[in-house]
Amino acid sequence: MSKSLKLLLTAATLTALGTAASAQTYGLGREALPEEVAAWDIDIRPDGLGLPVGSGSVLDGEDVFLELCASCHGDFAEGAGRWPPLAGGHGSLASDDPLKTIGSYWPYLSTVWDYVHRAMPFGDAQSLSDDEVYAITAFLLYMNDIVLEDDFVLSNENFGDIVMPNADGFYMDDREESPLWGPREVCMTDCAESVEITMRANILDVTPDDAAAREAREGGGAEAVEEAATEEAAEDPNAIDMELAEAGEGLFRQCSSCHQVGDGAQNRTGPILTGIVGAPAGLVEGFRYSNPMQAAAEEGLVWTPEELHAFLENPRAYMRGTRMAFRGVADEADRNAIIEYLRSVE
Repeated sequence: MSKSLKLLLTAATLTALGTAASAQTYGLGREALPEEVAAWDIDIRPDGLGLPVGSGSVLDGEDVFLELCASCHGDFAEGAGRWPPLAGGHGSLASDDPLKTIGSYWPYLSTVWDYVHRAMPFGDAQSLSDDEVYAITAFLLYMNDIVLEDDFVLSNENFGDIVMPNADGFYMDDREESPLWGPREVCMTDCAESVEITMRANILDVTPDDAAAREAREGGGAEAVEEAATEEAAEDPNAIDMELAEAGEGLFRQCSSCHQVGDGAQNRTGPILTGIVGAPAGLVEGFRYSNPMQAAAEEGLVWTPEELHAFLENPRAYMRGTRMAFRGVADEADRNAIIEYLRSVE
Protein backbone atom coordinates (compact mmCIF):
# COMPACT_ATOMS: atom_id res chain seq x y z
CA MET A 1 0.00 0.00 0.00
CA SER A 2 1.36 3.37 -0.94
CA LYS A 3 2.04 6.08 1.64
CA SER A 4 -0.54 8.41 0.10
CA LEU A 5 -3.25 5.73 0.27
CA LYS A 6 -2.48 5.10 3.95
CA LEU A 7 -2.93 8.78 4.66
CA LEU A 8 -6.26 8.86 2.85
CA LEU A 9 -7.57 5.85 4.80
CA THR A 10 -6.43 7.37 8.14
CA ALA A 11 -8.18 10.64 7.39
CA ALA A 12 -11.38 8.83 6.43
CA THR A 13 -11.28 6.76 9.63
CA LEU A 14 -10.85 9.85 11.81
CA THR A 15 -13.72 11.59 10.04
CA ALA A 16 -16.01 8.61 10.59
CA LEU A 17 -15.09 8.42 14.29
CA GLY A 18 -15.75 12.14 14.71
CA THR A 19 -19.14 11.86 13.03
CA ALA A 20 -20.13 8.95 15.28
CA ALA A 21 -19.00 10.78 18.39
CA SER A 22 -20.97 13.89 17.51
CA ALA A 23 -24.11 11.85 17.01
CA GLN A 24 -23.72 10.09 20.35
CA THR A 25 -24.88 11.45 23.75
CA TYR A 26 -23.26 10.56 27.06
CA GLY A 27 -26.01 11.60 29.50
CA LEU A 28 -23.93 14.45 30.90
CA GLY A 29 -25.26 17.98 31.34
CA ARG A 30 -28.20 19.70 29.73
CA GLU A 31 -28.98 22.92 27.95
CA ALA A 32 -29.03 25.90 30.34
CA LEU A 33 -32.48 27.25 31.16
CA PRO A 34 -33.21 30.92 30.29
CA GLU A 35 -33.43 31.86 33.98
CA GLU A 36 -30.04 30.22 34.62
CA VAL A 37 -28.47 32.24 31.83
CA ALA A 38 -30.10 35.38 33.24
CA ALA A 39 -28.62 34.68 36.69
CA TRP A 40 -25.10 34.71 35.21
CA ASP A 41 -25.72 37.56 32.81
CA ILE A 42 -25.50 40.37 35.39
CA ASP A 43 -22.73 42.61 34.03
CA ILE A 44 -23.43 46.31 33.49
CA ARG A 45 -21.72 48.20 30.66
CA PRO A 46 -20.39 51.76 31.05
CA ASP A 47 -23.27 53.02 28.92
CA GLY A 48 -25.75 51.45 31.35
CA LEU A 49 -26.71 48.48 29.19
CA GLY A 50 -27.78 45.66 31.48
CA LEU A 51 -29.19 47.83 34.26
CA PRO A 52 -32.41 46.43 35.71
CA VAL A 53 -35.48 48.57 36.29
CA GLY A 54 -35.36 50.07 39.76
CA SER A 55 -34.55 53.08 41.94
CA GLY A 56 -33.23 54.08 45.33
CA SER A 57 -32.76 57.31 47.28
CA VAL A 58 -29.78 58.71 49.16
CA LEU A 59 -31.60 58.47 52.49
CA ASP A 60 -32.66 54.86 51.91
CA GLY A 61 -29.11 54.08 50.82
CA GLU A 62 -27.73 55.56 54.02
CA ASP A 63 -29.88 53.21 56.11
CA VAL A 64 -28.79 50.16 54.12
CA PHE A 65 -25.15 51.27 54.10
CA LEU A 66 -25.07 51.79 57.88
CA GLU A 67 -26.59 48.36 58.43
CA LEU A 68 -24.62 46.29 55.94
CA CYS A 69 -21.53 48.23 54.81
CA ALA A 70 -20.38 50.61 57.55
CA SER A 71 -18.66 47.93 59.63
CA CYS A 72 -16.00 47.71 56.90
CA HIS A 73 -16.22 51.03 55.07
CA GLY A 74 -17.10 53.39 57.93
CA ASP A 75 -20.33 55.22 58.69
CA PHE A 76 -19.75 57.74 55.93
CA ALA A 77 -17.63 55.67 53.54
CA GLU A 78 -14.33 56.84 55.03
CA GLY A 79 -12.97 53.31 55.44
CA ALA A 80 -12.52 51.31 58.64
CA GLY A 81 -9.45 49.41 59.72
CA ARG A 82 -7.83 47.81 56.70
CA TRP A 83 -10.92 48.17 54.55
CA PRO A 84 -10.74 50.83 51.82
CA PRO A 85 -12.36 54.27 51.92
CA LEU A 86 -15.04 54.83 49.30
CA ALA A 87 -15.31 58.62 49.55
CA GLY A 88 -12.94 61.58 49.56
CA GLY A 89 -9.65 62.09 47.79
CA HIS A 90 -10.90 64.79 45.44
CA GLY A 91 -7.93 66.39 43.69
CA SER A 92 -5.43 64.07 45.36
CA LEU A 93 -4.42 61.85 42.43
CA ALA A 94 -1.52 64.10 41.43
CA SER A 95 -0.35 64.61 45.03
CA ASP A 96 2.30 62.77 47.02
CA ASP A 97 -0.46 60.91 48.87
CA PRO A 98 -3.21 60.03 46.35
CA LEU A 99 -6.47 58.66 47.72
CA LYS A 100 -8.25 56.50 45.16
CA THR A 101 -11.96 56.35 45.92
CA ILE A 102 -15.19 56.13 43.98
CA GLY A 103 -15.33 59.91 43.76
CA SER A 104 -11.69 60.64 43.00
CA TYR A 105 -10.72 57.70 40.78
CA TRP A 106 -13.47 55.47 39.39
CA PRO A 107 -14.37 56.51 35.83
CA TYR A 108 -17.83 54.93 35.43
CA LEU A 109 -20.85 54.78 37.71
CA SER A 110 -21.74 51.41 36.17
CA THR A 111 -18.62 49.97 37.84
CA VAL A 112 -19.99 51.02 41.23
CA TRP A 113 -23.40 49.50 40.61
CA ASP A 114 -21.94 46.32 39.13
CA TYR A 115 -19.43 45.79 41.93
CA VAL A 116 -21.93 46.39 44.74
CA HIS A 117 -24.46 44.13 43.02
CA ARG A 118 -21.98 41.39 42.18
CA ALA A 119 -19.74 41.21 45.24
CA MET A 120 -21.25 43.04 48.23
CA PRO A 121 -21.84 42.83 51.12
CA PHE A 122 -18.74 40.83 51.97
CA GLY A 123 -19.68 37.25 52.81
CA ASP A 124 -23.22 37.62 51.50
CA ALA A 125 -22.70 38.61 47.88
CA GLN A 126 -25.73 39.15 45.61
CA SER A 127 -28.12 39.28 48.56
CA LEU A 128 -29.10 42.90 47.85
CA SER A 129 -32.21 43.74 45.88
CA ASP A 130 -31.87 45.92 42.78
CA ASP A 131 -33.49 48.85 44.60
CA GLU A 132 -31.04 48.47 47.50
CA VAL A 133 -28.12 48.59 45.07
CA TYR A 134 -29.53 51.76 43.50
CA ALA A 135 -29.94 53.26 46.98
CA ILE A 136 -26.39 52.40 48.11
CA THR A 137 -25.01 53.79 44.85
CA ALA A 138 -27.00 57.00 45.37
CA PHE A 139 -25.63 57.32 48.93
CA LEU A 140 -22.05 56.87 47.67
CA LEU A 141 -22.64 59.58 45.06
CA TYR A 142 -23.85 61.88 47.84
CA MET A 143 -20.89 61.13 50.10
CA ASN A 144 -18.56 61.97 47.21
CA ASP A 145 -20.33 65.28 46.47
CA ILE A 146 -21.31 64.07 43.00
CA VAL A 147 -24.98 64.65 43.88
CA LEU A 148 -25.71 67.40 46.38
CA GLU A 149 -29.27 66.77 47.59
CA ASP A 150 -30.09 64.13 50.20
CA ASP A 151 -33.49 63.54 48.56
CA PHE A 152 -31.85 62.54 45.25
CA VAL A 153 -33.23 59.31 43.76
CA LEU A 154 -31.08 57.23 41.38
CA SER A 155 -32.83 55.00 38.87
CA ASN A 156 -32.22 53.20 35.62
CA GLU A 157 -33.79 56.20 33.88
CA ASN A 158 -31.39 58.90 35.15
CA PHE A 159 -28.35 56.65 35.62
CA GLY A 160 -26.74 57.80 32.37
CA ASP A 161 -26.95 61.45 33.42
CA ILE A 162 -24.28 60.96 36.11
CA VAL A 163 -20.74 61.81 34.96
CA MET A 164 -17.97 60.69 37.31
CA PRO A 165 -15.26 63.27 38.16
CA ASN A 166 -12.45 61.11 36.76
CA ALA A 167 -14.22 59.99 33.60
CA ASP A 168 -11.56 61.65 31.44
CA GLY A 169 -8.68 60.27 33.48
CA PHE A 170 -8.55 56.94 31.63
CA TYR A 171 -7.51 56.16 28.05
CA MET A 172 -6.96 53.10 25.91
CA ASP A 173 -3.71 51.17 26.38
CA ASP A 174 -1.39 52.52 23.68
CA ARG A 175 1.89 50.97 24.74
CA GLU A 176 2.45 49.30 21.37
CA GLU A 177 2.30 52.66 19.56
CA SER A 178 3.50 55.11 22.20
CA PRO A 179 7.19 56.09 22.09
CA LEU A 180 7.13 56.13 25.89
CA TRP A 181 6.68 52.35 25.92
CA GLY A 182 8.60 51.36 22.80
CA PRO A 183 11.46 48.83 22.68
CA ARG A 184 14.47 49.96 24.66
CA GLU A 185 17.72 48.54 25.90
CA VAL A 186 17.44 47.39 29.50
CA CYS A 187 20.35 48.22 31.81
CA MET A 188 21.18 45.46 34.30
CA THR A 189 24.61 46.43 35.69
CA ASP A 190 26.52 49.66 36.43
CA CYS A 191 23.49 51.75 35.54
CA ALA A 192 24.24 54.73 37.77
CA GLU A 193 27.29 56.20 39.41
CA SER A 194 25.53 56.69 42.73
CA VAL A 195 22.18 55.93 44.35
CA GLU A 196 20.36 58.30 46.67
CA ILE A 197 16.87 58.55 48.18
CA THR A 198 15.03 61.45 46.58
CA MET A 199 11.50 60.84 47.84
CA ARG A 200 9.68 59.06 50.67
CA ALA A 201 6.71 56.78 50.09
CA ASN A 202 4.75 58.24 52.99
CA ILE A 203 4.51 61.73 54.45
CA LEU A 204 3.99 61.37 58.20
CA ASP A 205 4.03 65.05 59.24
CA VAL A 206 4.85 64.17 62.84
CA THR A 207 7.93 66.33 63.41
CA PRO A 208 7.11 69.03 66.04
CA ASP A 209 8.11 72.57 65.21
CA ASP A 210 7.06 74.68 68.20
CA ALA A 211 9.56 76.77 70.17
CA ALA A 212 9.65 74.44 73.16
CA ALA A 213 10.28 71.42 70.96
CA ARG A 214 13.07 73.24 69.14
CA GLU A 215 14.66 74.07 72.48
CA ALA A 216 14.41 70.43 73.50
CA ARG A 217 16.11 69.35 70.28
CA GLU A 218 18.88 71.85 70.95
CA GLY A 219 19.67 70.27 74.30
CA GLY A 220 17.03 71.35 76.82
CA GLY A 221 15.35 67.94 76.88
CA ALA A 222 11.95 67.14 78.41
CA GLU A 223 12.50 69.54 81.32
CA ALA A 224 12.80 72.46 78.91
CA VAL A 225 9.57 71.48 77.17
CA GLU A 226 7.70 71.26 80.49
CA GLU A 227 9.18 74.54 81.74
CA ALA A 228 8.24 76.37 78.54
CA ALA A 229 4.68 75.04 78.71
CA THR A 230 4.35 76.07 82.39
CA GLU A 231 5.58 79.58 81.66
CA GLU A 232 3.20 79.91 78.72
CA ALA A 233 0.25 78.79 80.85
CA ALA A 234 1.13 81.35 83.56
CA GLU A 235 1.29 84.18 81.04
CA ASP A 236 -1.85 83.26 79.07
CA PRO A 237 -5.06 82.18 80.84
CA ASN A 238 -6.25 80.77 77.51
CA ALA A 239 -3.16 78.59 77.14
CA ILE A 240 -3.76 75.14 75.71
CA ASP A 241 -3.80 72.19 78.09
CA MET A 242 -1.21 70.11 76.25
CA GLU A 243 -1.94 66.96 78.25
CA LEU A 244 -5.61 67.17 77.31
CA ALA A 245 -4.69 68.02 73.71
CA GLU A 246 -2.45 64.95 73.56
CA ALA A 247 -5.37 62.78 74.65
CA GLY A 248 -7.51 64.51 72.04
CA GLU A 249 -4.98 63.73 69.34
CA GLY A 250 -5.48 60.03 69.98
CA LEU A 251 -9.26 60.41 69.90
CA PHE A 252 -9.03 62.46 66.70
CA ARG A 253 -7.78 59.38 64.83
CA GLN A 254 -11.40 58.31 64.41
CA CYS A 255 -11.90 61.58 62.48
CA SER A 256 -8.63 61.66 60.53
CA SER A 257 -9.76 59.46 57.66
CA CYS A 258 -12.06 62.32 56.59
CA HIS A 259 -10.53 65.40 58.20
CA GLN A 260 -6.92 66.58 58.13
CA VAL A 261 -5.20 69.24 60.22
CA GLY A 262 -1.84 70.98 60.29
CA ASP A 263 0.71 71.75 57.61
CA GLY A 264 -0.04 70.13 54.26
CA ALA A 265 -3.63 69.29 55.22
CA GLN A 266 -6.05 68.68 52.35
CA ASN A 267 -9.81 68.50 52.06
CA ARG A 268 -11.00 64.91 51.96
CA THR A 269 -14.52 63.65 52.62
CA GLY A 270 -14.65 66.42 55.20
CA PRO A 271 -12.99 69.85 55.22
CA ILE A 272 -9.65 70.80 56.78
CA LEU A 273 -10.15 71.49 60.49
CA THR A 274 -7.05 73.57 61.16
CA GLY A 275 -8.09 76.67 63.11
CA ILE A 276 -11.75 75.67 63.27
CA VAL A 277 -12.23 76.56 66.96
CA GLY A 278 -13.63 80.09 67.02
CA ALA A 279 -13.87 80.33 63.21
CA PRO A 280 -17.03 81.01 61.18
CA ALA A 281 -18.63 77.93 59.65
CA GLY A 282 -18.29 77.02 55.99
CA LEU A 283 -15.16 79.00 55.13
CA VAL A 284 -12.65 76.29 54.13
CA GLU A 285 -11.52 77.10 50.61
CA GLY A 286 -12.14 74.48 47.96
CA PHE A 287 -14.57 72.36 50.03
CA ARG A 288 -18.14 71.91 48.85
CA TYR A 289 -20.40 72.08 51.91
CA SER A 290 -23.88 70.63 52.23
CA ASN A 291 -26.83 72.97 51.78
CA PRO A 292 -27.67 72.97 55.53
CA MET A 293 -24.08 73.91 56.40
CA GLN A 294 -24.08 76.70 53.82
CA ALA A 295 -27.34 78.01 55.26
CA ALA A 296 -25.92 77.92 58.80
CA ALA A 297 -22.83 79.79 57.62
CA GLU A 298 -24.98 82.48 56.01
CA GLU A 299 -26.85 82.84 59.32
CA GLY A 300 -23.54 83.50 61.09
CA LEU A 301 -22.71 80.20 62.78
CA VAL A 302 -19.36 80.35 64.56
CA TRP A 303 -17.62 77.21 65.79
CA THR A 304 -17.22 78.16 69.42
CA PRO A 305 -16.30 75.33 71.82
CA GLU A 306 -19.96 75.21 72.87
CA GLU A 307 -21.20 74.82 69.29
CA LEU A 308 -18.55 72.20 68.56
CA HIS A 309 -19.64 70.27 71.66
CA ALA A 310 -23.23 70.21 70.45
CA PHE A 311 -22.24 69.23 66.91
CA LEU A 312 -19.80 66.49 67.94
CA GLU A 313 -22.27 64.95 70.37
CA ASN A 314 -24.76 64.19 67.59
CA PRO A 315 -24.06 65.83 64.21
CA ARG A 316 -27.24 64.73 62.54
CA ALA A 317 -29.45 65.91 65.40
CA TYR A 318 -27.59 69.22 65.52
CA MET A 319 -27.89 69.87 61.79
CA ARG A 320 -30.47 67.91 59.84
CA GLY A 321 -29.23 67.02 56.36
CA THR A 322 -25.53 67.26 57.18
CA ARG A 323 -23.34 64.94 55.12
CA MET A 324 -21.44 63.98 58.25
CA ALA A 325 -23.03 60.62 59.01
CA PHE A 326 -20.75 60.05 62.03
CA ARG A 327 -22.87 59.01 65.02
CA GLY A 328 -21.11 61.41 67.37
CA VAL A 329 -18.95 61.41 70.49
CA ALA A 330 -21.15 60.67 73.49
CA ASP A 331 -18.57 61.24 76.23
CA GLU A 332 -18.21 64.92 77.20
CA ALA A 333 -14.63 64.44 78.37
CA ASP A 334 -13.71 62.97 75.00
CA ARG A 335 -15.31 65.94 73.23
CA ASN A 336 -13.33 68.30 75.47
CA ALA A 337 -10.10 66.53 74.52
CA ILE A 338 -10.83 66.62 70.78
CA ILE A 339 -11.68 70.33 70.88
CA GLU A 340 -8.53 71.06 72.88
CA TYR A 341 -6.49 69.17 70.31
CA LEU A 342 -8.10 71.20 67.52
CA ARG A 343 -7.20 74.37 69.44
CA SER A 344 -3.60 73.21 69.56
CA VAL A 345 -3.23 72.70 65.81
CA GLU A 346 -2.05 75.66 63.79
